[in-house]
Amino acid sequence: MGTPGRDRRNDVSSGDADHGLPQSTLDSGEGILQLRNVCKAYLASGRPRAVFNNVNLEVAGGELVAVVGPSGSGKSTLLRLILGQEEPTSGQLLLDGEPLGYPDTRRGIVPQQYGLFPHLSVIGNVILGDRLSSHFGYWSMDRKKTRERAEAFLEAAGLSEQREKYPAELSGGQRQRAAVMQALIKEPKILLMDEPFGALDPGTRERMQVFLLELWETRRKTILFVTHDLEEAVFLAPRIVALSPYDRKTNSIGTSNIVYDETVRDRRHALSTEAKKDPRFTETIERIRDIAFEPDQQHHVRDFDERRPKRFDRVGPADDGNID
Repeated sequence: MGTPGRDRRNDVSSGDADHGLPQSTLDSGEGILQLRNVCKAYLASGRPRAVFNNVNLEVAGGELVAVVGPSGSGKSTLLRLILGQEEPTSGQLLLDGEPLGYPDTRRGIVPQQYGLFPHLSVIGNVILGDRLSSHFGYWSMDRKKTRERAEAFLEAAGLSEQREKYPAELSGGQRQRAAVMQALIKEPKILLMDEPFGALDPGTRERMQVFLLELWETRRKTILFVTHDLEEAVFLAPRIVALSPYDRKTNSIGTSNIVYDETVRDRRHALSTEAKKDPRFTETIERIRDIAFEPDQQHHVRDFDERRPKRFDRVGPADDGNID
């Protein structure tokens, strides 16, 4: 599954009722990510500077894990290593027991800035994702089936009416939903999301969070979600991992490592403001702040959240079908 050039003759009619996506996108126990003693260092002024040392992490197939931490803690570096854009200085990265190397279709990526090609229509962008993971012969012989498959993904994202539009004609939320489907149609074993909602306005961002949760809860795709926003992390992910260079014992800054890794709930709360009203929601955020952030930074993080006290007020069933 997900290997380059594999012949995937999926029949759209075999999709199930949930979101109308082809059956092949359902979780099949794959997507187990393992990081073993991973180290990464760069040369700075002619001397190696370690970003992190001996990072060990395992993400089970079908998990949604949020990665948080202060700026400079190595969140995006970690994502680039998993994607294959960079190589670790030492250590191993494995996906379903196989070493990770250069980027391939086993890993999907949704960046912050959409990642859509401006000269292609919405359906053209989604079809491109399918073409990149197929033999040219399969694509050239079966264009009709490929288009039908792409249309099923667009329907699941609520983008059927926008299929022939170009990215510049879409709202921010529509562009990001198209980017998610462009990545998912390649059937990656793991989906990497690098602050994908960071450029959206607050209302659209909230609705995109609900969209992602609904998609994950029905599909159970393995997702690693990087964000600088603690509220977003706790609202979205059952499991939170925090990277930090701050050493509480010595009160100093050094090499980043995982300082927090906890499953904060067995099953996510309903998509409503009740999630934030739960005292455990605030307690988890405060605990991560205390562990991962320097004392002189904590008030900046807290002030950032307090400036948006009604962040989740519009999240709920009333938004169903109204994702901008």
